[in-house]
Amino acid sequence: MKILLINPEFPDTYWSFRHAVRFEGKRSVFPPLGLLTVSALLPPSWERRLVDLNIQSLKSSDIEWADMVFATAMLVQRESLREVVGRCKARGKCVVLGGPYVTTTVEELPEADHIFLGEAETTLPQFVADLARGEARRTYKAAERPPLSATPRPDFHLANMKRYSAMSVQYSRGCPFSCEFCDIIEIYGRVPRTKSNQQILAEFDALRDLGWRSTVFVVDDNFIGNKKQVRQLLPEMAKWQKANGYPFKLTTESSVNLADDEPLLESMRDAGFQSVFLGIETPVAESLKEAQKSQNRGNLLDSVKKIQSHGLEVMAGFIVGFDNDPADVFERQIDFIRKSAIPLAMVGLLNAVPETQLWRRLEREGRLLGEASGNNTLCTLNFKTRMDPALLIQGYQTIMRTLYSPREYYERVLDSMRRTAQQISAPQHYKLISHLPSLTRILLKLGVLDRERKEFWRFLTRTLVSHRDRLAESLRLAAMGYHFRRLNDGYGQR
Repeated sequence: MKILLINPEFPDTYWSFRHAVRFEGKRSVFPPLGLLTVSALLPPSWERRLVDLNIQSLKSSDIEWADMVFATAMLVQRESLREVVGRCKARGKCVVLGGPYVTTTVEELPEADHIFLGEAETTLPQFVADLARGEARRTYKAAERPPLSATPRPDFHLANMKRYSAMSVQYSRGCPFSCEFCDIIEIYGRVPRTKSNQQILAEFDALRDLGWRSTVFVVDDNFIGNKKQVRQLLPEMAKWQKANGYPFKLTTESSVNLADDEPLLESMRDAGFQSVFLGIETPVAESLKEAQKSQNRGNLLDSVKKIQSHGLEVMAGFIVGFDNDPADVFERQIDFIRKSAIPLAMVGLLNAVPETQLWRRLEREGRLLGEASGNNTLCTLNFKTRMDPALLIQGYQTIMRTLYSPREYYERVLDSMRRTAQQISAPQHYKLISHLPSLTRILLKLGVLDRERKEFWRFLTRTLVSHRDRLAESLRLAAMGYHFRRLNDGYGQR
């Protein structure tokens, strides 16, 4: 059996980092971990081939080669998914679909032979067995959320590592909190399930053996969702990193209450974590209460500073469009992001995603306008907002124009580096000389060709004066800022 695994294309969004990874000579941030895991669940005798449309095109010869096509998608990939399915079905191929979009959508799904709803650790082996008997069903739905002990080591070798700027691993699924707008708890539950320490270290071994020596994103919904297990994992991670010469710089996502646990912060630093993404959402207490985000109802600025003081760069997500947002929410968001020195601030308009508590509430209130796009940085709304929609979109555009104007952005980068100046335990092997092509591209594009080149040189001069040992990091962040500026130029102002 020949299996073609296809990852549909992501549009240009915050998370695509498309305009930044090009400076590295890469095509995408990381490979499709879900499909690599699905591949590992298939019989070893089956042939498999991965086509990620974010780094390559789908050739007719790839489709002709396959006996069966497996595709997954997030909501934001749905249009590309429909095109993929259409092409494959036109050639008479058996198509199998699964993933978050397939599991939660309220729209009619593209034509497919087999649909998987929920996690596939138990249903995919059943499908294989049914297929062998000629009794494969159209729909498979997981009866329960499987323990992650059943999750195999992903087939990392299928990914063309030279095309990606980072690799990813998953330690846990689920989150203990109940944010109204979040679909994670609907898909993966509120009881975080974890892999064993041995499973994660085996995945580290696999990436190391394949020659990976760069960023690894621990793609958990909330890395510290199960603190008891994480406390046991981190010392083992630190030992592994030290024994292997710290080949990975780690990043992850976490809830803000990470700041309340200083020993945990120290353990993350020792394990080689260098950045963390937080769901801050808003400094408006009434909106946090509306969103049922109880874990954020402390002093958010102090929390961010505490995490930064342990050498962790903070990235964060912010939202405008809550029912309780006051008229000055836009200025308050800008002020908070400035004071918190968060360079990579993902600010989006609130979207109601299918099957969330927010979706169900708005449906009861008769306020839904259709399914969301999955890209909350587009100036579109899928529900009737309390604030005048024109004012909301105008205010949102003001936030983005302000935050990612070069002088404003570079100032936050410098502030962030000042706050994270504490010694990080992992040695820094990412010498500039090893990234000479990237350096050349950045200097040419941002220092010569870009209309904002004066601000770039001003920023670079200040970096050389105050943070010379972190030049590579500062250039990485400069490239990220360029990505956000391009997003604004491309669609943020429409």
